[in-house]
Amino acid sequence: MIKEFDRVVLAKDLPDDHLVAGDIGTVVMVHGGGAGYEVEFMTLTGETLAVVTVEADTVRSIAPREIAHVREVA
Repeated sequence: MIKEFDRVVLAKDLPDDHLVAGDIGTVVMVHGGGAGYEVEFMTLTGETLAVVTVEADTVRSIAPREIAHVREVA
């Protein structure tokens, strides 16, 4: 179960927020017992890019053997 302050992986592109599947964010609020989440996405230097509310199927937990990958944002 995903809880507050967990890091999660975006499972779907969110073009309106300039986010793509695979971006990593931090859950800042859980809605409806896990029906949705408020997730903050930041650069590696700590600049907030977006705080979005998403349904549960839009993010997933980070798997134990995954590696982060870097991309530049506009």
